[in-house]
Amino acid sequence: MASGSTKQAPKIVSKTSAGGAGAAGGGGGPPIMPLASPLMGKKKKPFLGMPAPLGYVPGLGRGATGFTTRSDIGPARDANDPVDDRHAPPGKRTVGDQMKKNQDDDDEDLNDTNYDEFNGYAGSLFSSGPYEKDDEEADAIYAALDKRMDERRKERRELREKEEIEKYRMERPKIQQQFSDLKRKLAEVSEEEWLSIPEVGDARNKRQRNPRYEKLTPVPDSFFSKHLQTGENHTSVDPLQGLGGLNTPYPGSMTPGLMTPGTGELDMRKIGQARNTLMDMRLSQVSDSVSGQTVVDPKGYLTDLNSMIPTHGGDISDIKKARLLLKSVRETNPHHPPAWIASARLEEVTGKLQVARNLIMKGTEMCAKSEDVWLEAARLQPGDTAKAVVAQAVRHLPQSVRIYIRAAELETDVRAKKRVLRKALENVSKSVRLWKTAVELEEPEDARIMLSRAVECCPTSVELWLALARLETYENARRVLNKARENIPTDRHIWITAAKLEEANGNTQMVDKIIDRAITSLRANGVEINREQWIQDAEECDKAGSVATCQAVIRAVIGIGIEEEDRKHTWMEDADSCVAHGALECARAIYAHALQVFPSKKSVWLRAAYFEKSHGTRESLEALLQRAVAHCPKAEVLWLMGAKSKWLAEDVPAARSILALAFQANPNSEEIWLAAVKLESENNEYERARRLLAKARSSAPTARVFMKSVKLEWVLGNIEAAQELCTEALKHYEDFPKLWMMRGQIEEQCENMDKAREAYNQGLKKCPHSVALWLLLSHLEERVGQLTRARAILEKARLKNPQCPELWLESVRLEFRAGLKNISNTLMAKALQECPNSGILWAEAVFLEARPQRKTKSVDALKKCEHDPHVLLAVAKLFWSERKITKAREWFLRTVKIEPDLGDAWALFYKFELQHGTEEQQEEVRKRCENAEPRHGELWCAESKHVLNWQKKTGEILMGVASKIKNTF
Repeated sequence: MASGSTKQAPKIVSKTSAGGAGAAGGGGGPPIMPLASPLMGKKKKPFLGMPAPLGYVPGLGRGATGFTTRSDIGPARDANDPVDDRHAPPGKRTVGDQMKKNQDDDDEDLNDTNYDEFNGYAGSLFSSGPYEKDDEEADAIYAALDKRMDERRKERRELREKEEIEKYRMERPKIQQQFSDLKRKLAEVSEEEWLSIPEVGDARNKRQRNPRYEKLTPVPDSFFSKHLQTGENHTSVDPLQGLGGLNTPYPGSMTPGLMTPGTGELDMRKIGQARNTLMDMRLSQVSDSVSGQTVVDPKGYLTDLNSMIPTHGGDISDIKKARLLLKSVRETNPHHPPAWIASARLEEVTGKLQVARNLIMKGTEMCAKSEDVWLEAARLQPGDTAKAVVAQAVRHLPQSVRIYIRAAELETDVRAKKRVLRKALENVSKSVRLWKTAVELEEPEDARIMLSRAVECCPTSVELWLALARLETYENARRVLNKARENIPTDRHIWITAAKLEEANGNTQMVDKIIDRAITSLRANGVEINREQWIQDAEECDKAGSVATCQAVIRAVIGIGIEEEDRKHTWMEDADSCVAHGALECARAIYAHALQVFPSKKSVWLRAAYFEKSHGTRESLEALLQRAVAHCPKAEVLWLMGAKSKWLAEDVPAARSILALAFQANPNSEEIWLAAVKLESENNEYERARRLLAKARSSAPTARVFMKSVKLEWVLGNIEAAQELCTEALKHYEDFPKLWMMRGQIEEQCENMDKAREAYNQGLKKCPHSVALWLLLSHLEERVGQLTRARAILEKARLKNPQCPELWLESVRLEFRAGLKNISNTLMAKALQECPNSGILWAEAVFLEARPQRKTKSVDALKKCEHDPHVLLAVAKLFWSERKITKAREWFLRTVKIEPDLGDAWALFYKFELQHGTEEQQEEVRKRCENAEPRHGELWCAESKHVLNWQKKTGEILMGVASKIKNTF
């Protein structure tokens, strides 16, 4: 191109110069200017310095064509020349191979086999051309058209693919689907049939089932002897080889010392002797035990030898070091008893019992005044030898109590024991331990005589005085205790024993006096009264049956060391502690004292009443409540507890009289009005209940009173009266959601779905935060088949009430009931993100998973909600489904202990016991449920609040709920 431009340039210049010459010559003008002068004065072109347009080739418009030189493309190369890459793969190592490859890539495959009627050729016909902006724009347009067309046909295509997959699955089902009907039938298999299924046999052949183990046969000694000889290095020539086969050996050709033991011969005689010595030593170790009895089985002594392996875990070198150190200690300080004891025990541990005995006996010689050494010697020696050692010890240490006790223990005959102990008491008469050991061996009468002597020798031993008092008669016991108080004026146990003695003999009026005198006397003698210790003594008295003493101790010490403002709180804690320890009389005494100090405290009366209800009798509860309402007439709950106690005892007139007194004390109390209505309605006095409710509506109109009025008419079947009352109530209390719920449920019962929907919608306008109203409306829409509307209602409810797990749970269940399991799983994930600590959501999430993943999900649930009853109940159901009966029962018990008010837990527990428990276990669950009186739970409330079950007791509701539970988990 450069050369082309250069060729045309002179022509242009010549034309310009020619024209200029003519003009000049014709006009006689000024001289001719050079060509560059006018160009330099012109403006710079705007396109200079800008990038060239797309597809621009310089000089192409005026016919200029470019050319390529060798310097542009490199030197010419032959087809067989190697390429620059020394590590090129085969087929690409020469220039010709590379050119052929590039040519193949550039060529299009225009064969008929590569042509399609709709798509054309598989490759692009113009792939070798430049890809410009208009190509890109066209591709984008075509892609948008393809996407639009694909969306138009998407539903039909997906439906067709789904039908094809279903058809394929029907023709070629999976193995899992082939057995699905059999799996469903497994639900009908009973536990006995399941357990009677035989185990799968071993399908391996006999050689695989019974492999031949490698047999190790001991090598005989002759084998070692032979190879030891053949392995020697001979330094002489074989006579038969060296002399051409002469029969006579060459003199000196065989080394005379070859077969001597010094040159490598195996001496079998010495090996046998060593083996016998080792066996004798081990047998003597086994037979010579501490007790002196042999434990060798003559037929299986080799087995016993294995048990004689030393049990120490130390290394042999460590044992040697310890032995050396202890030897050094003994030699340095031979009168140090622990050195001898440690040395003997080291030898004992390593199995050298005789060495240990010798060492410890030497220690008794060096440390004759150490009772520890003598006791260790007695322990290591066998029976009779040990007695001789103890006798020798007594001669050296006649005042040692421990040696006398050891001597008595070594005796097997009771008479011999008594003789040893009496001899000991002659030498050491002041030892309480010796007296106690000797008394334990005697009969009661002899023991009383010995104790009389013992308290003379040991007058400061409380245990001996109390033991003597127990064995004496009432009068003598009083004298003994008086003497004990004189000798030991600082011990409280003597005073408490005296009080128990008086109580046991019916002299209860003396008990309080003795305890009061005890406090005074102990303080006079400088003894600090420790309140906790005295309460522990009172608990022991309670467990021993000394109720009066227990109560007297509590009354005497309960107020000691407590600030006035802390008394109530501290006493309530003490009472709870006593109940936890099983000391009920102590707790009763604490409550009685607290009620004397705080007679007008409603909380103390309530605590005492609940205590009597749980641990007392009906009579004690009623007596306490009579006193309670006398002191706290405004406490409605106390009146109601008294009336309920009478009603449970089927004493309806007494319950009515209590409520009448309660009306006088609390004339406009809603609770008492409703309790009176319940009492009458439960006893089928419906007219009296109606009159009471009418009077309550006029004198104490509240939303609950109106609600109970509507409920009474509803359950009695007076629908019109119930609707009228409901309308009247809503005029006064339109923000009370339960009235709207009842109105909607009554309309649902009458099959008026539109009116029920209207009632729920009106209620939600007034009470948008009532979760139960949202759920009732959603159930109504689902019942009439409006699934989309039910879903929308729940979404709206979640917007109005964020972070509400009940609404999320209902949304998940709605999708699951509709068969949309994937959507339900997605909703559950969102719910757990919004309410991560909701137990009901985690419990539902466990059973949304497939069976293999349920266990993992339950672990996650327990991490998030460790003590939530719904999660614990889900884990119990999980174990139940896996037939882990014991674990399931443990988790059910844990659930009802944490939350006894959850009726669903009791119902599932009862259903579980009906299937897997005994009659006693079923009855126990039923009784515990009746005592707990649960009020909450999804299944429980659905049963208990049904209009047909309004008069059912707790036990009947429990059986009803359990009968409706199906094992679908």
